[in-house]
Amino acid sequence: MVKHVNQEELEVLIRENKYVVVDFWATWCGPCRMLAPVLDSLSEKYADKAVFVKVDVDDNEDAARKYGISSIPNVFVIENGKVKDNNLGFVPEASMEAFLNKNLV
Repeated sequence: MVKHVNQEELEVLIRENKYVVVDFWATWCGPCRMLAPVLDSLSEKYADKAVFVKVDVDDNEDAARKYGISSIPNVFVIENGKVKDNNLGFVPEASMEAFLNKNLV
């Protein structure tokens, strides 16, 4: 299960972990709700490689602004405190897994 965090918690996790996978989303976003079970499944599979979290852009506008979020869902891979890559929009599990395999080296 992907943990819901606020901006402060996100910044702590980014400082303390090599890889953080961040799902920027909102409750009203249909594609975000479709992506949630995909990320829940993959977060279990990749638990040894990265911390998976969700950030609600409506509740954490500063975080959304900091990372330049203008469309959601937007999944970021942050490596050693820096954005490595992102994936915008809903994708099926196989595509998200390929994205993670490429970025969680």
